[in-house]
Amino acid sequence: MRLIGAGLPRTATTSQKIALEMLGLAPCFHMINVLEDLSLVPTWRRALAGGAAWTDIFEGFASTVDWPGAFFYRELMDVYPDAKVLLSVREPDGWERSMRDTIWGVLYGDTLARDLSSARERVDPLWRQYDELMKEMWDRAGLLSRQGNHSPLGSAMLAYNQEVQQTVPRDRLLVWSAVDGWEPLCEFLGLPVPEAPFPRVNDTETFTERLIDGCLAALTEWRAASHADASTA
Repeated sequence: MRLIGAGLPRTATTSQKIALEMLGLAPCFHMINVLEDLSLVPTWRRALAGGAAWTDIFEGFASTVDWPGAFFYRELMDVYPDAKVLLSVREPDGWERSMRDTIWGVLYGDTLARDLSSARERVDPLWRQYDELMKEMWDRAGLLSRQGNHSPLGSAMLAYNQEVQQTVPRDRLLVWSAVDGWEPLCEFLGLPVPEAPFPRVNDTETFTERLIDGCLAALTEWRAASHADASTA
């Protein structure tokens, strides 16, 4: 493990994943890995309960950004003492808007994405566990509550960022925004700047479409299986 991302979700972490892999810190673990393989959810639930086998979880990975890895940045700093830490930041108001339109909306909001996620929870036990994992992580971080009542998210993000900066030794930490691009990131890692533009992906619309498509696919699969079972009964 060469780099530990401590930045919160919705701070361009998907762009970070692509960028780090372009720089050779591949593969980079990201929430996408969990969403693409929900069998990983019980492993992260055990980690949240204090039963993580970190070297097994990150075997073969050169970096990690986004949750669930970033939630455990303190533990990972001890397990990987030579790894550097990247704190990705974002303007508070923009981050708050993005959160309300995506993660908060899916977990607690009155949105189509939340409705589809709730329906999927009824037929997909691993998705239900994933939803519970996310709620508990956000609750423990003090950013979102289980009841859906939330403090001003922008202020909470700033408090979290300050805590990271107070926790991580300065010589291991880079505070960075996606608008900063390649140069400070490459200097921090001691790597040459690629000729390719810095990747910029995963806006709010893409996030929502990915979640809706995944839920619809799971519900369609469940419906087809139900019909198959009925026809053989």
